Amino acid sequence: MISGFFQGTEMPDARWWEALWPDPTGVLIESGFTAGATAIDLCAGNGWFTLPMARIARHVTAIDIDSELLELARRRMSEAGLTNCEFVAADAYDLGKIVAPPIDFVFLANAFHGVPDTIRLCNSVAEVLLPGGQFAVVNWHPRPREETTVLGQPRGPKTELRMSPETVIRAVEQSGLKLVRVAEIPPYHYSAIFQKPRALAT
Repeated sequence: MISGFFQGTEMPDARWWEALWPDPTGVLIESGFTAGATAIDLCAGNGWFTLPMARIARHVTAIDIDSELLELARRRMSEAGLTNCEFVAADAYDLGKIVAPPIDFVFLANAFHGVPDTIRLCNSVAEVLLPGGQFAVVNWHPRPREETTVLGQPRGPKTELRMSPETVIRAVEQSGLKLVRVAEIPPYHYSAIFQKPRALAT
């Protein structure tokens, strides 16, 4: 999501995305993503994770408020010959109006620290998830920004915006989603993976 909506977030250029995460498929798998899923890449930006997600998913919806970034992602899908992805320029809070549930997997990378209303966002995610479906939040560890360098430069959100796994867990579980596990995503991230209990089925 662009910085005008979620504070302290920005879309880096592809050069340092590749330096930070040369294996985006591995990040997805470590975050609980499985082949054949119906998935949402939330705050997808230019599609760094959307492309590998679409290669193994049944269907992917890439959502971002920035239509120009989504157009870059759309071109990447087209160049790769992938047709199982749709792109929606919209507010991340409005998932229930954007996608038709049930969804197996929602992925959110590098944006949760800047969400103004985490409860509202997580409630929206819980609304569209299939009972048993998962929500993965990939976040920067709360280390000083000057220590998280990529290509020789400090990267990521301001130090004061970074969230510990415990803070993310408290925020997400208010929606009724339950923590499955926290996975390390080297060199500077973790993935907090949550599941919608079957008791929340409607």
